[in-house]
Amino acid sequence: MAAEAATLEFTPTWIVAAVCSLMVLISLVAERCLHYLGKMLKRKNQKPLYEALLKVKEELMLLGFISLLLTVFQGLIQMTCIPPRWTVHMLPCQREAVGPAKEHVAAAQIVGRIGRRLLSEGGAGAELCQKKGKVPLLSLEAIHQLHIFIFVLAITHVIFSVSTMLLGGAKIHQWKQWEVEIQKDAVGSGQPGPAKVTHVHQFEFINDHFKGMGKDSKILSWLHSFVKQFYGSVSKSDYTTMRLGFIMTHCRGNPKFDFHKYMMRVLESDFKKVVGISWYLWVFVVIFLLLNVNGWHTYFWIAFLPLILLLAVGTKLEHVIAQLAHDVAEKNSAIEGDLVVKPSDDHFWLGRPRIILYLIHFILFQNAFEIAFFFWILTTYGFNSCIMGQVGFIVPRLVIGVTIQLLCSYSTMPLYAVVTQMGSFYKKEIFNDHVQQGVLGWAQKVKMRKGLKEGSAGAGVAAEPSNGGGGDTAGPSVKIEMMRRAAREGNDEAGVSIE
Repeated sequence: MAAEAATLEFTPTWIVAAVCSLMVLISLVAERCLHYLGKMLKRKNQKPLYEALLKVKEELMLLGFISLLLTVFQGLIQMTCIPPRWTVHMLPCQREAVGPAKEHVAAAQIVGRIGRRLLSEGGAGAELCQKKGKVPLLSLEAIHQLHIFIFVLAITHVIFSVSTMLLGGAKIHQWKQWEVEIQKDAVGSGQPGPAKVTHVHQFEFINDHFKGMGKDSKILSWLHSFVKQFYGSVSKSDYTTMRLGFIMTHCRGNPKFDFHKYMMRVLESDFKKVVGISWYLWVFVVIFLLLNVNGWHTYFWIAFLPLILLLAVGTKLEHVIAQLAHDVAEKNSAIEGDLVVKPSDDHFWLGRPRIILYLIHFILFQNAFEIAFFFWILTTYGFNSCIMGQVGFIVPRLVIGVTIQLLCSYSTMPLYAVVTQMGSFYKKEIFNDHVQQGVLGWAQKVKMRKGLKEGSAGAGVAAEPSNGGGGDTAGPSVKIEMMRRAAREGNDEAGVSIE
């Protein structure tokens, strides 16, 4: 028991959760300080210092910083002494049963065992606590094992995120052939003739999503969307129709707009957010570590959370496509020309397509956390450890993890890439990198000039009234001018509607 008492297996979950919470809080405060320092340097046009700070932020990964903090505060953690009776509750692995009458005796035995082990390791904090008749908050061995877990979690999360984006990107790359065919058909058609009137149900897109199942029942419609995410989640008619709807809404002046290239740029931009670890993900980690109590099988039940969320996200994305078809079919019996859907934020949860990205971010992290936790236990304590659990709990967790990874890669991510473009607004990736830098730089100068004018007005000089919004100081005229400047750059992807 002397060896076991110092490991995380026999460390109360509330201690592990409390230590991790403190480290995460300090790390997030440091990250925010760097963020505001970067904004200040950018405002003062300190470009070299700003770029250096960005480099520091890239290298100072949150997980690595937390691991560093554990090392720095290792002595302080060890010198934080607690009564031994506090260490017999909320354990990942339960020691022998101890009755209330024997709790004091058992606590004294724990002090002796842990004290002898830590003193043999040369822990000054353990010696201090031993003299007080108490035990350190975390042992040296527990801190070391926590280091290993943080490292395994970081590696697993990055690998899972990259593999999901690569597999999903490979699936989306197959749609490039559809884009090429659409472009060829547009060139080969020449001058358009008289528009043909077509009954709505003759369109494949309408027929797949409106006619038949789900036409008269919302329950059947949702059920159809749930099932469809498992096979042919995005068909050619889906891609063609949504592509045309996007172009007619946002860049009507450029019918040859490369929608596939734009979609890939948006996906690459979103990947930068998916691969990161945000504060709300750390809240989940702390809650899991706190609830990982012997007999609760938290690691098993929590494995179903990302699966349920992933199925809900996939169903919602498929249902957005169905809603686009329903909106057209319910308002028209026949259509002159091509079928055009109307993108709208109203189709998404709370009117915010961005929520889907946050959920996918959480799903990928939680799945990586589950797998990382499994391999960490396997390499640290072995397959037969009490913290590993029974085989009946292990196998389903692994099956669920693999299922989530494959379903997210080949179905949910491709669905996300195309369906979230059906919101009310387009993203800045609609321009290529060169135009983005030029337009954003020009807009920044406009804001600076406007700030100078407002400063002059505050000093008694007359100035034009502001838009009063306080958020977008550039105003609508600046946005329109941004579009015009982009068009003048000669970029064939900048045919954005400014109506």
